[in-house]
Amino acid sequence: MKIRLLAGLLALGLGTAACGGATVGDSPSSAPAAAGSSAASAGTVKIAINPWVGYEASANVVAYLLKNELHYDVEMPEIKEQLAWEGFETGDVDVIIENWGHPDLKKQYIEEKKVAVEAGSTGNKGVIGWYIPKWMADEHPDITDYKNLNKYADMFKTSESGDKGQLLFGDPSYVSNEEALIKNLKLNFKVVVGGSEAALIKSAQQAQEQKKPLLFYFWDPHWLFSKTELVRVKLPAYTEGCDADPKKVACDYPEMDLDKIVSKKFADTGGKAYELVKNFNWTNEDQNSVSNDMTNNGMTGEEAAKKWVEANTAKWQAWIPK
Repeated sequence: MKIRLLAGLLALGLGTAACGGATVGDSPSSAPAAAGSSAASAGTVKIAINPWVGYEASANVVAYLLKNELHYDVEMPEIKEQLAWEGFETGDVDVIIENWGHPDLKKQYIEEKKVAVEAGSTGNKGVIGWYIPKWMADEHPDITDYKNLNKYADMFKTSESGDKGQLLFGDPSYVSNEEALIKNLKLNFKVVVGGSEAALIKSAQQAQEQKKPLLFYFWDPHWLFSKTELVRVKLPAYTEGCDADPKKVACDYPEMDLDKIVSKKFADTGGKAYELVKNFNWTNEDQNSVSNDMTNNGMTGEEAAKKWVEANTAKWQAWIPK
């Protein structure tokens, strides 16, 4: 999913990243009218969409407020995590609404190229880890300690993992430490890429409901934890700097204060749109409620955002620039 170190599993292209139309800072007369509004648009904000529903939840709430409260147009190109940062340089991206660490990219694009800036915390606390369905922990209490995983490796074998246990991964663009962890902790496991967040969710649900063995990579905040009983496997405790060398990582992931990154141009010229993005701050519970509506209650991102906005007026009004 998405954190600090490059694992070499990066996406291959910008896909839907081509953007046109007015940009933030264009004069109102040259910008298209905002959707559903007879007033001229204040400009266009480009929010990259990374491939996990929690990110989409945050992006849709911010987009809803930009459109309906501040009268901006909003473009939301689907761009993989790493490539979204490149968009700061090309002009394809104004906002990454949920960033999971990435000190390497911050150094490159903020410190060296100076095309991006930090825009404060989202309020969300992010944790990545290895999980198993609760039934496995109930039947094998010691399996939650990584030191005992090899004893149970045969249970996790699949056709994709061969003679090793399977560690199921998600979207190949998610940045991870899994290969290094398996090697450095001497685990008889193989990373198998499921291909998406949806694949991880389906596998986790089936593993608990049908009592199927499963070890998989996942993260919080996520609505899944309120629907399916999962238990985290304890890896060696994280200490500052234990993940500094990607090849030598042998520790768990840290809890992260997720933050927002914006282009330098957007910070300088984005006006009220930038102020709203900077002020945006909510909880894991807020995000999970929106992402749950998007995933399980048949709502579009805009519909789920509208529902949350209508129920949390005091919270979002504090984000709106005066």
